[in-house]
Amino acid sequence: MKQSEGSAVSGKTKIRTGQDYIQSLRNRDLEIYLFGEKVDEPVDHPMIRPSINAVAKTYDLAHEAPELASVISPFTGERVSRFLHICTDTKDLVLQNKMQRKLGQETGTCFQRCVGMDAFNALYSVTFEVDEKYSTIYHERLKKFITSMHQANYVVGGAMTDVKGDRSLAPHQQEDPDMFVHISRRTAEGVYISGAKAHQTGCINSHWMIVMPTMKLGKEDQDYAVAAAVPVDATGITYIYGRQSCDTRSMEGGSIDQGNSSYSGQEAMVLFENVFVPNQLIFMDGEYDFASMLVERFTTYHRRSYVCKSGVGDALIGAAASIAEYNGVDGASHIKDKLVQMTHLNETIYGTGIASSYQGYATKSGAFICDPMLSNVCKHHVTKFPYEISRLSQDLAGGLVVTLPSEKEINHPEIGALLKKYLQGKKEIPTEHRIRILRLIENMTLGRNAVGYLTESLHGAGSPQAQRILIGRLMQLEYKKRLARILAGIEVVEDKTAIVQELGSYFERVFKIPD
Repeated sequence: MKQSEGSAVSGKTKIRTGQDYIQSLRNRDLEIYLFGEKVDEPVDHPMIRPSINAVAKTYDLAHEAPELASVISPFTGERVSRFLHICTDTKDLVLQNKMQRKLGQETGTCFQRCVGMDAFNALYSVTFEVDEKYSTIYHERLKKFITSMHQANYVVGGAMTDVKGDRSLAPHQQEDPDMFVHISRRTAEGVYISGAKAHQTGCINSHWMIVMPTMKLGKEDQDYAVAAAVPVDATGITYIYGRQSCDTRSMEGGSIDQGNSSYSGQEAMVLFENVFVPNQLIFMDGEYDFASMLVERFTTYHRRSYVCKSGVGDALIGAAASIAEYNGVDGASHIKDKLVQMTHLNETIYGTGIASSYQGYATKSGAFICDPMLSNVCKHHVTKFPYEISRLSQDLAGGLVVTLPSEKEINHPEIGALLKKYLQGKKEIPTEHRIRILRLIENMTLGRNAVGYLTESLHGAGSPQAQRILIGRLMQLEYKKRLARILAGIEVVEDKTAIVQELGSYFERVFKIPD
């Protein structure tokens, strides 16, 4: 396995600041293709760098607000990013959400570390239960790997979504086995994996990836039941960088037309061609009956993690309020009402997500997981509400949000002064400020960062129907029908404790008294 300085498991300088992180990404010789050409140094590529800056912000926030964005590692005794932490109580779950909202506010985009964080937490409990059933040693392997990641304070990404091929067929039924990542060869030292993972968030900006199965598997799918840690620069991995709307603006020079020139998200397709994984980095190998548990626990964490969109929403609401002020209409009642509606939708996302964390509970491993019903409700809101918030922001912005002349015209020696004259809004507001806010709204609702705020909100962590399936499975209809029968006088219950027993652990989570 090829390993660069950025991805060795141990023995390297610990990353502490955003600048340390950026430096750790240099000279890795990754196989990255963008616009049909190999990218020599992604750190210096103008289209890629804003996404790197967004991840760097996670390190800087840990210094600015250490209790929020970092934690004392139980594995090393030193402070480490909260994105690498295994939650051991509801406070840990809640602080994850508060950190995510803060980072959404400060970057206005996806900061690309939630998939790895949620993968770690899901694997921690699942490996414990796999070992319990099969006497395997996956849990101890995982703890050793987590320890090494804490020692270096690395970025660990997650890779779950397979390309899937013909979706009416199971993995083993596909004409081409590479439609799902699978074990292609075995040796005494480890396994080789092949296949592809689609639209993987922040994969190029990570040091390691956790590869996981993407769906429930059957006995004939055993070679697809693989979970493992892989360094991003392992031999056999190729990255095809994903396009984003208006992404080439970052290559035109200037900062106004980009809307948000500092930060952006990142997605890429990851191709695995016989990538070697040593035994000590394998955390599931053939235990197909635990694939659905891993997927469901990961999505329970990750759908609740979409409270990050409330932080991005805060920034967009601020932009909408600013453009109303710059246009001189901020005092109008209907303008205020639209801002109230945007805020209501945004806080509903946050409220359901953080409630899921507050109702978290312990798994057998001791790791805490959030409430699955509220997690799915949170994500289902996210598939809808950011679209309405975006629509209202465009409503408040006006038509200029899509018809502004380019930055080069605005700064042109002859016509620039005329444009600044005719694009003036409120007298005391510089014309450039008005243009910059309009470009930011465009960026977040139509441009690069609309990827993370809109389309990724729809499809990330499972498309809307996936949440509806889980909500339907968890909605306790028989119990609720019985409540109705009792209230209507149809059924009389002598021992009311029986009702409580029917709900079991769900009742305990909903009605428990907080510590």
